[in-house]
Amino acid sequence: MTTFNKREESFEAKFAHDAELKFKAEARRNRMLGEWVAGKLGLTGDDVDSYIKDVIKADFEEAGDNDVFVKVKKDLNDAGVDQSDHQIRRTMDELFAKAIEQIQSDG
Repeated sequence: MTTFNKREESFEAKFAHDAELKFKAEARRNRMLGEWVAGKLGLTGDDVDSYIKDVIKADFEEAGDNDVFVKVKKDLNDAGVDQSDHQIRRTMDELFAKAIEQIQSDG
């Protein structure tokens, strides 16, 4: 195998690893975001679990995380909970970073 082929395989492996990490981190972020929003909505028990599942499902509606943002923003607005777009996006970013840290520390 040539050096070029080895290098190409290395890049492909890194790309696959990074894509898997991003997917896992987004799923974990959505779970944590669902918990955060459920708390703001005053949900408890099984309603929290159900809401978390709804947030996770929302992420499959379109590429990117705007579908998740739109869902939680609408849910918060519908419940009369005042959260700015900036606060929601910041929380999403913070939870994504936390999810990556957790996944990397899990090994």
